[in-house]
Amino acid sequence: MSKLKRTPLFPIYAEHGAKTIDFGGWDLPVQFAGIKHEHEITRTKAGLFDVSHMGEIAVKGPKSLEFLQQMVTNDVGKLTPNRAQYTFMCYENGGTVDDFLIYMLDDNDYLLVVNAANTKKDYQWLVRHNQFSETQLTIEDISSKYAQLALQGPFAEEVLQALTDKELSTIRFFRFENNVNFTGIEETALVSRTGYTGEDGFEIYIPAASGIALWKTILQAGKDKGVEPVGLGARDTLRFEAGLPLYGQELSHTISPVESGLAFAVKTNKAVDFIGKKALQKQLAEGTTRKLIGLEMIDKGIPRTGYDVYYQEAHVGFITSGTQAPTLNKNLGLALVNTDYADIGTELTVQVRKRQLQAKVVETPFYKRKK
Repeated sequence: MSKLKRTPLFPIYAEHGAKTIDFGGWDLPVQFAGIKHEHEITRTKAGLFDVSHMGEIAVKGPKSLEFLQQMVTNDVGKLTPNRAQYTFMCYENGGTVDDFLIYMLDDNDYLLVVNAANTKKDYQWLVRHNQFSETQLTIEDISSKYAQLALQGPFAEEVLQALTDKELSTIRFFRFENNVNFTGIEETALVSRTGYTGEDGFEIYIPAASGIALWKTILQAGKDKGVEPVGLGARDTLRFEAGLPLYGQELSHTISPVESGLAFAVKTNKAVDFIGKKALQKQLAEGTTRKLIGLEMIDKGIPRTGYDVYYQEAHVGFITSGTQAPTLNKNLGLALVNTDYADIGTELTVQVRKRQLQAKVVETPFYKRKK
């Protein structure tokens, strides 16, 4: 049995009563004080997450833009320094290799922040398709160099602002600042207005050695505002309510971004023939046979990942994610179903163990924060 990987912050988990689990080969906290409590803290105050397990891949060199345009679905040419972009890498058939963020640090200098379980696969995929020389392009997995923290919630900006002279209000959504100083922290950080919760907030990338110090500093600064550590359990319920996809569930090698309703990040009109372009172009032009929908349970029961979905006696799809949504106090699910049964209001049934329970198709995302 291989040993679980640990983030630079693992040594302080126990101080906060963390319950850890094996998450894709990482020993990570599923909860600290409780999933529902941590969910509410993030929605109403601010939660601090250790997301240092995420992968970071540096793509640099004179051919970096040309290369990335061939590899990803979004138009990287639209980026300018200090901007981030959500995108996908796809297979030729349109299935998803991964979904991730690209940060443009400078001309010919990009940082890809990828899903933890996909880091090795993504790196190998990029290297395999690299046709350029080392002087033209370099691809490096630099994940071990970073600690990544996320501060998410209504008080995130106020709490973080107390620790830096950088005017955080000027960092707009999907923008970032590099080399940001924090009080008492020797090394500087990249601070990005992004997140995975549906709330306002920041993701902070700092050299691994400074991760614990920054974690403690943020918790201390946010103590009076009720800031608490948050684990993977609440991270999942938060992203689920906000309709944000999880790779391996709403996206996979067999599920395309178009099927998942994420075509906004698929730019088939860009001149470059990126991998999967023809398949995705066809899906956009002709429509897909499957579509990701929201389901609200009518009968009492929770739709869990993998449960089958029916229309009368016909099998029409499956649940990709489901839970009792803490903010809404409803049993909800995301499901990939036959497009013919995806209209709002359509009544379907979900096979919950030995019972078929009634549900109806509802709009997504389930939760939108008030501006």
